[in-house]
Formats: sequence, structure tokens, C-alpha cells
Amino acid sequence: MSSGIDLYAVIMAGGSGTRFWPLSRKRTPKQFLPITTERTMIEETFRRVLPLVPARRVYTIASAAQSRTIRRLLPKMPGSNALVEPRARNTAPSLILATAHIYRRNPDAVVAVLASDHLITNEPLFLKKLEAAAVAAARTESLVTFGVKPTFPSTGYGYIHFSKDGARRFTGEPFYSVRSFREKPSLEKAEEFLKSGVYAWNSGMFLWRASVFARALERYSPEYFPYWRRTLEALEKRTRTGLTEIFDEIPALSIDYALMEKAEGTIVCAGDFGWSDVGAWSALGDLWTRDENNNARRGDVVSVDASENIIHNPGKLTALLGVDGLIVVQTKDALLVGRKDRDQDVKKILELLEKTGKKEYL
Repeated sequence: MSSGIDLYAVIMAGGSGTRFWPLSRKRTPKQFLPITTERTMIEETFRRVLPLVPARRVYTIASAAQSRTIRRLLPKMPGSNALVEPRARNTAPSLILATAHIYRRNPDAVVAVLASDHLITNEPLFLKKLEAAAVAAARTESLVTFGVKPTFPSTGYGYIHFSKDGARRFTGEPFYSVRSFREKPSLEKAEEFLKSGVYAWNSGMFLWRASVFARALERYSPEYFPYWRRTLEALEKRTRTGLTEIFDEIPALSIDYALMEKAEGTIVCAGDFGWSDVGAWSALGDLWTRDENNNARRGDVVSVDASENIIHNPGKLTALLGVDGLIVVQTKDALLVGRKDRDQDVKKILELLEKTGKKEYL
């Protein structure tokens, strides 16, 4: 970084990505799929930060099997930077482990926590804002996050309530005090949030100095602080068993529940750089090539009186007749056909497959 800040990136890559079934499976979750471009989403995330963070300072955190895939997909990143979580215990334990690794290298290093499966369309603005957020994290005792201006009353996102008064500027970018984090609201509440102008969608991206993170755990999340100390000790002793024992015992919570919702002094910057979590099949309607009837597609499609459909069937012809608003996804061993407005219910299909013993499709 031009500002001389010791900046590291941690890419959270351990998710299961079930909402893109049947394309995504346990072995190939969303972050390992070329959903938005010809590259996988984790490759896009890695590539995106390289102008600001050199490859040697990029870490990933995922399971052992996923980390093997990551090493193959990201050959420019040192293999030892593909950190392995001994158990899947949500994001708080994973980020304690990742931040501890960086803390041992430099307690004053700034850690940028990024998701492996998000889309950002305005990359120059993202890098500008990320650098400003790194400066804010380096110069304050605050945890830092990005909030995305809501465009509709979403009930699927968490929200950040912030104050418009007394903005602090870092490299010209305004940062606002966070009043509270709010979980996924009812539609009525989401409509209130949208009208108020002081709520933003929680992007799930965070920055902190490693030492500030440790102090925040000690003050606001004391139940986790002993695990932080034990993690540092296990890394110092280079004992894999010690980390496994920690992950067997540590409470499985997201970083939002474990720390961000409790911490005081958090600041937020507008994440107006074309962010999307690409959370379900319907999100691809604006990303993929569309035909004259607004059918978004991958693969050859012909349609008669059919519009607003999403089709994934590469290498084959899909013919649509008199249907609107459908998702059609074909893979080697499965076919999904459903309404776009029901795409969040794909998980119910997975639950049924699990219940009926058809685990080969999971």
C-alpha cells in the first residue's frame, strides 16, 4: 500500500454454497464455481485484491479438503497461507485463527476480511475504499466495515444502523459511527429501514488491526478471549492437536454475533462499489447474457412465448415453450426446474435428498 500500512487479506472460503444446487455440491461449493465470469469466484476475489495486497499477504481459511482445492486454484498464493480450520465452527473461530496467524507476524498489521463468493463490479472504487478503510483501521481503535445502501426492503440481509452525524474522513472517504447491527428483519421492518436512510445492508466485509481485534475480544466477547490466547499458544508450539481441541470446544457463532454486534466504536463506510452476495439463482438474471425475451442463459436456448427465465445447460440446447420466471439447471446427474421466486427453497430439496438417503446428489 502506498500509505505504508502492513495490510493482509483473509478470504473466508469455507462455506457450503447449497443455494446453487445442483451445480454446487459439498465438494464444489459456490466459491469454486465460475458463476459470474469464466473464473471461479474465489479466483476473482483473489485477483481483485492483488493491486493492494501482494499474494504473499493473502490468506484463505477453509476445511482441509477445500484448502487443497484452493491451493490448486490460487497457485500464486503461498501454500502455507491456505489455513485449515480443524472443524467447521462458523466465522468467529475461523477469524480468530486467521487473525492470530497475522498477529504473530505483526500485531499492528491490518486484516481485511473478505468473502470468497461475492461480486464487485466497480473494482477501482472498491480498491479505493478498501485502502481508505485500511487507513481507518490503522489509525483508530475501531473495527471497520462496509455497508451497502439498500435498493429494496430485503428480508434476507442483516442491516447496519449508523449515524449520519460527525463523519470521520480517511483519504477523503467518510466513515460513520455504527449504532447497532440488526439481524434479518420482517418485511415491515425492512421497509422502515429503507425509508429511514440510516440503515445499510451488512456486506460481511470487515477490517481491523490484529491487536485491536484481540482487545475487542477481551472487552466485548470475554467468552472467546481465552480461545484467542490458546490459539496463539498452539501456533507458537506448532501443535495441530491443540488447534483441534480448541475447535472442538469453541462456541460456533458468526463473527457478527460473537463480536461485531457487541463492540462499541465500530465505523462504517459506504460500500457503493457494485456489491452483490450472489445469494441465489435469481441473482444471475442481471449477470448472464440475455436473449430478446430476457432469458438469462448459459448454453444454447430457443424460446417461444417464454421470458424472464434463467437457464444453465452448457453444451446442450434448451427449448422453452410458454413458460415464464423459471430456473432450469442441468448437470450431468441432476435437473432442477423451479420458479425464480422460490429459489431460496432449494435447501428444502437438499433436506429431502438427505432424508431419503440420496446423498450422492449432495
